Amino acid sequence: MLLLAVLVAPAASLDKVRFQQEGREATVSGKVLVTAQDGGLLLLATDGVLWIVQPDELIEHTADESPFTPLTADEMSRRVLGELPRGFDVHRTSHYLIFYNTSRDYASWCGSLFERLYMAFTNFWSRRGFELQSPEFPLTAIIFADKAAYTEFAKGELGESVQAIIGYFSLRTNRITMFDLTGTVSANRGSRGASAAQISRILSHPDSERNVATIVHEATHQIAFNCGLHTRYSDCPLWFSEGIALYFETPDLTSAKGWSTIGGVNRPRLQRFQEYAARRAPDSLVSLVRDDVRLRDTKNGLDAYAEAWALTYFLLKQHPKQYLAYLKTLSAKKPMEWDDPETRLREFQQAFGSDLRKLDAEMTRYMLRLK
Repeated sequence: MLLLAVLVAPAASLDKVRFQQEGREATVSGKVLVTAQDGGLLLLATDGVLWIVQPDELIEHTADESPFTPLTADEMSRRVLGELPRGFDVHRTSHYLIFYNTSRDYASWCGSLFERLYMAFTNFWSRRGFELQSPEFPLTAIIFADKAAYTEFAKGELGESVQAIIGYFSLRTNRITMFDLTGTVSANRGSRGASAAQISRILSHPDSERNVATIVHEATHQIAFNCGLHTRYSDCPLWFSEGIALYFETPDLTSAKGWSTIGGVNRPRLQRFQEYAARRAPDSLVSLVRDDVRLRDTKNGLDAYAEAWALTYFLLKQHPKQYLAYLKTLSAKKPMEWDDPETRLREFQQAFGSDLRKLDAEMTRYMLRLK
């Protein structure tokens, strides 16, 4: 579902919207971010969920002078626990609420990993001169004890593709959903599961590397969209948002900090790009930048993801000032305003130069020499 063009800017008052979707009526309090020409709304709820309300779904929209106030951690805990199946608890960290029905040790291990990522991520961008924001809402993760329960819960949002996805960040709900990757806890709440030390050993094994990288990848998206690097439902190019997540996705689990060297080579992505380089089309860089088609291609998407990582790595290493300027342009984009391919291409050229063939050749040489 898409809204049309923006009509009015969001108001400072608290909006209450009553609407009907899929045969059910709901009333949501929050702030309207976008009002479209046809009367549709984009509403940010007090729990951080984004609601797109089409004109024919809208029943009533009222507003008062009460300020928009996000739910507190206590309020969010009650809200999310009320939405989840019975048997979930919540583990709190400085920035996260982690809802789980696996072992508390696993929830704690994930919380520690996410906090280390948060610290590494925010320090990385702050040192480069990008002013991040504190998250407006507690960062929320939901962890199921096993894949079957996770699949049943997530299939409403992901459809059949859930079978191939071990965890994801939802732009709509603002939450990460995943399951216990150790496989040591059954759906039985009585299972104690692995200790913290055992969890670390299991997930530090090379066989677990890609699974852990996937979860960190999704957690990176969540931080980026909550700290002002990107705006949810804005037209941030997919290669750019995915490139950043790919840049951070592989932690060093043998390090107490988790990210001993941010910006290290992502070996699986480098290998894929170097293999792809021999059959790479002459306009590959242009096609990656101008739209999201290649990254959404289920057949050849892995090549595009490898190129998104390669381009991000190259630009951050070789053209950091231009990258930061481009980042600031993209982070200022508003929700539900979509650029055409020519605009995307023009903004990229304004940051990195009009001669994209020269930039492409420079990137290719750099990445092929990388070890």
